[in-house]
Amino acid sequence: MRDIGIDVTPPERECDDKNCPFHGGLPVRGQIFRGRVIKSYEKTAVIERELIKYVPKYERYLKKRSKMHAHNPPCINAKPGDFVTIAECRPLSKTKNFVIVEKVREGDR
Repeated sequence: MRDIGIDVTPPERECDDKNCPFHGGLPVRGQIFRGRVIKSYEKTAVIERELIKYVPKYERYLKKRSKMHAHNPPCINAKPGDFVTIAECRPLSKTKNFVIVEKVREGDR
């Protein structure tokens, strides 16, 4: 298992995925987000993160949601409802530019 340069807990399981940052050769760099998995496919997960922004004109907060696709390595295997940490990597497909690096906590299913 290799050090990916981010302070996250590495997965306990091993995998042979070449696009895994821990067991393969995929470098991670750039932005790091936390969000909730809303859909999970074979090696892809759809992550939704909620942004809360203050609007000074109305003196209220605005909730926004953003969805992004991320690679789901077999050693992490995040399911819908789980809260995960994702990190930016090179483009893996047309829409996947992120990879799941840590499962923060199990979600409600």
